[in-house]
Amino acid sequence: MTRRTEWPGGSAEPGGDPASDHGPVEPEAGAGARPGRRSRGGAGAGSGFGEGAGPRARSSTRSSGSPSSSRAEKGEPRDPVEQARNICLRLLTGTPRTRKQLADALRKREIPDEAAEEVLARFEDVGLIDDAAFAGAWVESRHHGRGLARRALVRELRTKGVDSTVIDEAVSQLDAEQEEETARELVARKLRSTRGLDRDKRLRRLAGMLARKGYGEGMALRVVRQALEEEGEDTEGLDEPF
Repeated sequence: MTRRTEWPGGSAEPGGDPASDHGPVEPEAGAGARPGRRSRGGAGAGSGFGEGAGPRARSSTRSSGSPSSSRAEKGEPRDPVEQARNICLRLLTGTPRTRKQLADALRKREIPDEAAEEVLARFEDVGLIDDAAFAGAWVESRHHGRGLARRALVRELRTKGVDSTVIDEAVSQLDAEQEEETARELVARKLRSTRGLDRDKRLRRLAGMLARKGYGEGMALRVVRQALEEEGEDTEGLDEPF
């Protein structure tokens, strides 16, 4: 009496006869089987993953797996919306970004426009992207930390893609009086390093420092002249634009 080993999908057991619809016939215990003799399938033939598995078994093994794992093995891209979401979350970790900065990053990574727009809009809805908050924090940090004036702050926010209306609202928190006070503090810190230079050179160095930080010519001249006068410098003729 013999028993037939069935395999998934009705295929023959690895190592069996390719022309037969059935697997190899295995003799029952005591039916003449030679102890210790291996079947044609080799060790592990019953599992289909043995070293001696035939070509059909290896082919079946390679073709198994879910469609998603197959796509991953071929290097096909994942869902672009998922990719866009992951990119944005990674970029936003610890560092606020404007919508334009994120959009540029997605474009650089070749995320389709439709997928990018969907993710960016969603992030705006939940508050993960907030250009107004970004601009306000930028002005606060850069003015008090670096002494930048409104002109320089506007220029920086434009390069980050913030809308002009949002920029105007953000820099409006700085008035002329506060700007001038910050300019005086900057000059006071720099003044000592210019001692020993002639007056005109001190003027150019101090006024140039303020200009690079976005202060207008009139304010810079007024602040520097007052600082030099307080040190006893003769400021006659310093009313001319530098």
